[in-house]
Amino acid sequence: MKPDTTKPDAKTLEEKIRQHRARIGIIGMGYVGLPLALRFAEEGFPVTGFDIDEVKVKSLAAGKTYILHIQAERIQRTTREGTLSATTDFARLAQQDAIIICVPTPLTQNREPDLSYIRDTSRAVAKTLRPGQLVVLESSTYPGTTEEVIVPLLEKGGLKAGVDFLVAFSPEREDPGNPSFNTKNIPKLVGGLLPEDTRVAALLYSQVLDQVVPTSSCKVAEAAKILENVYRCVNIAMVNEAKIIFDAMGIDVWEVIAAASTKPFGYHPFYPGPGLGGHCIPIDPYYLTWKARAYDLSTRFIELAGEVNTMMPHYVVTKTMEALNQRGKPLKNSPLLVLGVAYKKDIEDPRESPSFKIMELLLERGARVSYHDPFIPHLPKMRHYPHLPAMESVALTEEGLRGQDAVLVVTDHTKVDYPWIARHCQLFVDTRNVSARFTAHRDKVVKA
Repeated sequence: MKPDTTKPDAKTLEEKIRQHRARIGIIGMGYVGLPLALRFAEEGFPVTGFDIDEVKVKSLAAGKTYILHIQAERIQRTTREGTLSATTDFARLAQQDAIIICVPTPLTQNREPDLSYIRDTSRAVAKTLRPGQLVVLESSTYPGTTEEVIVPLLEKGGLKAGVDFLVAFSPEREDPGNPSFNTKNIPKLVGGLLPEDTRVAALLYSQVLDQVVPTSSCKVAEAAKILENVYRCVNIAMVNEAKIIFDAMGIDVWEVIAAASTKPFGYHPFYPGPGLGGHCIPIDPYYLTWKARAYDLSTRFIELAGEVNTMMPHYVVTKTMEALNQRGKPLKNSPLLVLGVAYKKDIEDPRESPSFKIMELLLERGARVSYHDPFIPHLPKMRHYPHLPAMESVALTEEGLRGQDAVLVVTDHTKVDYPWIARHCQLFVDTRNVSARFTAHRDKVVKA
């Protein structure tokens, strides 16, 4: 029997969306998928969260949160009202009217795109895909992924995109821990395979978000997301390089940035650090670099920025070694405390955190490394750092700090008392300019 190849009934789906009766399936209940699922559920849409992690599914069923900035009360309210449920049973995708894919897009060891999560998810969707469904990809990726990877996999069951089902790309723009912007008030880009796809997907998101911005195609929306993160990557690399140069000149880069920021036009401040972290900025530029090769184009600017940012953990370790040497101590066998392993302050997400590379480099050089992070009690296993030993966050005590040859501030959590730490430690290696908060014990501070 041939599959039904009639045009998808977009009007029926649009009416269900307007009435908030459209069933929403969101694949991936992580930092992107869960906030989005809650937004739809809070507006009365019946939402099913899909994840291969049984722990997450069970946590949601119990009304528990596993993401710091998401309150358990939001989960409890939506599950109690019956608008949110979660499952590991991907056969239930057949029941959904709209399917939104929010899965990771990491890099391989060779810094090439790893689309295995997208491909596996697309195959799972294809198994139950039915006419009239809308499929939206939110995962950050290179321009062309939706059309070149997602659509062919979805069509393997015999249905045709733009004929039997709708397809769109809408990049996530989550910023965990940001007090000013959240899922609801961050403008949402939407680009469909065809104009009708764009219209329906934009209508869906407009029911739960403040502003939806349609683009002319999936590729434009994909490229916009990449450009956003390339912009940040390149500018952070520029200021990281400036930090090294100014440090050699005896100039404090943080003071320079503050001075430059007084200009009311033509300048936007970016800040140096120990390296890039998170699921976007260290990764997305390499997706564009990889795709550019298919057009016989090089991305020297982006690749140079990547080299500078990748080198920053090495710079931090070198500065630490030099500071220890000046105090007559070798790095080998020195007890060192790393403050913070999350990739940014005040969150519990360690993905791509420069802390792991710094700890690896220190351990390779014979240092005795421990860490403290109020949000990450156990050092998680990271696939790029499989040889890091199992560790637990140590408590901060006066005696413990005095026993360290140096403490390294890698993540500047606000709940950590840095002036108190500086008072009791021997050497304070500061990669985040937290020492600007105190004036005492300046002789202990080394900026890196």
